[in-house]
Amino acid sequence: METKRITNNNPGRRRILASLGIMGATGICPIYASVISSIELKEKEIQPALKAGPYLQITATDEMSIRWITNMPCYSWVEYGNHPDGPFLKEEVVSDGLVEANNTNHIVSLRGIDNNLTYYYRICSKEILTFDPYKVVFGNNYISPVYSFQPVPYPAKKISFLVFNDIHDRPESFKQLLPFQTSEKKNFIFFNGDIFNYMTGEDQIVQNLLQPFSGTSSGIPFIFSRGNHETRGKFARHLSSYFDCHEHGFYFSFVAGPVYCIVLDSGEDKPDDSPEYFGLVKFDPYRLAQREWLKQEINNRAFKKAKYKIVFSHIPPFYSGEWHGTLHCREVWADILNEAKIDLLISGHTHVYGIHPKVEGQHNYPVVIGGGPKDGRRTVIEVNADERSLHLRLTDDSGELKGELTL
Repeated sequence: METKRITNNNPGRRRILASLGIMGATGICPIYASVISSIELKEKEIQPALKAGPYLQITATDEMSIRWITNMPCYSWVEYGNHPDGPFLKEEVVSDGLVEANNTNHIVSLRGIDNNLTYYYRICSKEILTFDPYKVVFGNNYISPVYSFQPVPYPAKKISFLVFNDIHDRPESFKQLLPFQTSEKKNFIFFNGDIFNYMTGEDQIVQNLLQPFSGTSSGIPFIFSRGNHETRGKFARHLSSYFDCHEHGFYFSFVAGPVYCIVLDSGEDKPDDSPEYFGLVKFDPYRLAQREWLKQEINNRAFKKAKYKIVFSHIPPFYSGEWHGTLHCREVWADILNEAKIDLLISGHTHVYGIHPKVEGQHNYPVVIGGGPKDGRRTVIEVNADERSLHLRLTDDSGELKGELTL
């Protein structure tokens, strides 16, 4: 990366400008910010503008959210179009008459996109040096390379995606598992809980999830589903600032190709009054609220018309011992899922992988549980579905196929 040094006409100030960085497959090459020297003309350490991103989140069938994090407060926007060389439209966030600015966590949603087109985009951030009531001073502009994405197809006859679970702050697991996917182009990646041990802060999210997927995540959206470990720690209540949640937060539905997906938030695994929670959780009523939502969800037209119906829940209602979380999930959801005639439940939590065939009267659908997090127990789940069949592969971190399922 070539860096140009420019001396300001004011001898008391010096500015260093650097060329733009490029997102790589294994990390982020920094986009350098301008740094003004101190009065003694001692140069400060150059700080990268881009801390993480861009990364894509699915919010609706005709919408895509683009997120990124900067190291300094900025005013940010996205430029996008259907050709890599432009012309580009500008999209920014306006709330109650105010353009979003002076923050480090940025999200811009592109709405009304055409699922049959490829979109090209770049993220743009303008550093804010001063933000006073009657004086705003901007610094440098930071413009990323042009990336592309294809919306998750809908309606469509074909879909392919990966499922990770129970990584538990071992980001090297992604690199070890990704090579064992098939060559089928993936439409999205699903994180099915316990990607982290407990939530400590923004740097943890960046280093243990966003950076391992930099490059990949700029073109392939991912969906984050909360596990019980993501409800723990001082930063747990800030997760929604980094991952797109929907009307009901961490439980929601979406349609991808011929698959209708329902995501349930199974919450914690122990009773709400357990001393470990210090009276600060209320997951039993939360799961009951999901029951009422689920009753409505399985009666909507799109669900009934879908070729396949998959439910994701980090804690499986079966094959997960007799802990309170498991039993309560079973009590409030199992009868509805049987009534809905779902095709498949995908879970994690137990750290023991397995494909469990349906058991009439208990779960009238197969239950697939991904493994983790230690060597030899980690897995990646791959799902490929078209109009003829849905095929699932469960592969461990040595590349050995541990199980298959065809519907």
